[in-house]
Amino acid sequence: MDIRRRPPKPPVNTPNRFSNDDDDQPRTKASDALPLPLYLTNAVFFTLFFSVAYYLLRRWRDKIRHSTPLHVVTVTELAALLALVASFIYLLGFFGIDFVQSFISRADSNNDFEDHRLVTCPPRGGLRDPSPIVSVVDPTLPEEAEEIVKSVIHGDIPSYSLESRLGDCKRAAAIRREALQRITGRSIEGLPLDGFDYDSILGQCCEMPVGYVQIPVGIAGPLLLDGCEYSVPMATTEGCLVASTNRGCKAMYVCGGATSTVVKDGMTRAPVVRFASARRASELKFYLEDAENFDTLAVVFNRSSRFARLQSVKCTLAGKNAYVRFSCSTGDAMGMNMVSKGVQNVLEFLTDDFPDMDVIGISGNFCSDKKPAAVNWIEGRGKSVVCEAVIRGEIVNKVLKTSVAALVELNMLKNLTGSAVAGSLGGFNAHASNIVSAVFIATGQDPAQNVESSQCITMMEAINDAKDIHVSVTMPSIEVGTVGGGTQLASQSACLNLLGVKGASTESPGMNSRRLATIVAGAVLAGELSLMSAIAAGQLVKSHMKYNRSSRDISGALTATTT
Repeated sequence: MDIRRRPPKPPVNTPNRFSNDDDDQPRTKASDALPLPLYLTNAVFFTLFFSVAYYLLRRWRDKIRHSTPLHVVTVTELAALLALVASFIYLLGFFGIDFVQSFISRADSNNDFEDHRLVTCPPRGGLRDPSPIVSVVDPTLPEEAEEIVKSVIHGDIPSYSLESRLGDCKRAAAIRREALQRITGRSIEGLPLDGFDYDSILGQCCEMPVGYVQIPVGIAGPLLLDGCEYSVPMATTEGCLVASTNRGCKAMYVCGGATSTVVKDGMTRAPVVRFASARRASELKFYLEDAENFDTLAVVFNRSSRFARLQSVKCTLAGKNAYVRFSCSTGDAMGMNMVSKGVQNVLEFLTDDFPDMDVIGISGNFCSDKKPAAVNWIEGRGKSVVCEAVIRGEIVNKVLKTSVAALVELNMLKNLTGSAVAGSLGGFNAHASNIVSAVFIATGQDPAQNVESSQCITMMEAINDAKDIHVSVTMPSIEVGTVGGGTQLASQSACLNLLGVKGASTESPGMNSRRLATIVAGAVLAGELSLMSAIAAGQLVKSHMKYNRSSRDISGALTATTT
């Protein structure tokens, strides 16, 4: 983020290395040339502007009433027009003289400057002297690039504008990166720069890039789901996660796989509007929830996109405030922008019947996005999926190394009772968020939506005279898309292609995104089955000690870092 910082001014009588020798001398100000004090000058121009504007409006109204051509002006009207333009120009400059003075002061003083540098926290021991800056200099930097780096450091060129100024996104990232290292005095050599298409993220994925983070991608599977096999990409730095999910996939595969159903598909957005009274807010609620008005609202809403289709409108009140939850289908897109545009259309339409409606915000948190919320757990958001499998007792013993009875008991006491004791909201599972996050990152989804997408209840029940076990996960709020956002990046697009859900479906709008949601639920089912088995068999700690701990000797690296 590009943040501006103004260093504190030193005490008047304290020597300062940044101040000039003549700092104690009074500076010449642009306002010194005015015949009146600055505040009086501003008051005069304020009065002049509004007076002549009122006079001209009155004159034009009289001309219209008497059918006099507007272009015929008297000397007085001409003078008023000139006065209006002059006062407007003055006021446009944020009170004119003060605006000019800010530039003069900045040019004259090294103490009082605003920079556009990448801001870092000062090291312990006080503010660092910004000049000279501790350099981590790249000796191979061309002379032209060196000048740009210096301009960024000194605030002459805002860091965020490098892409538009240079017309080369990678070069902009390299220059910003070098400036960052010199400002902080710290190297980011381990953060890669090469090997990434920076043009692909401009204006849609990330601002002010200086490199990219490498996350390993592992493959779990094959996941046999609804008769199809999937190799599930998982981007994670947690050891055992891919291996554990893979074991769950194996157990399900040899038992015929899992089946899934998308029971609901609708993205939501809930603006908050306010009225003068609760009665008036109630009238809006009755109007929106009246079935006779739905078709009209749907026509207005659906104008936003050829894929957006309004499904339902629900309204709840808090005093004189109304929270309206719109739900719509969004094709293969995750759909937040799509539903927001549709909501905006409806709000504009409603102002005809409710002109006193005050729109406080396009999102009033009744949606609810990127926050744990009971409304998502109950009503669903995105794709609501249930996925199930039957695991034979012999596979539970041989592959999962535990028993049916132990799994059922652990699930009841841990996932159900334990989560209830903890007051969990949609967290009646072992580690659904682990798998959801890994698949989300690999396939270009919004990682923050892991919050509601990981809401899951895991059920385990002994069947066939307690010889086999029925396992299911119910996930009401999986928010995924196969077009837009991070799905367009090369690596994430490749992972989607591996699953056969890249881009928009040519068969039926929304089919690819729904299939991706079922794959996420299937992978969660595999992960739940394996982890619960490891806990029941007492293998969890042993496995993590073996696979989730680095054996590298990092003492040398630590020494090099500290020195």
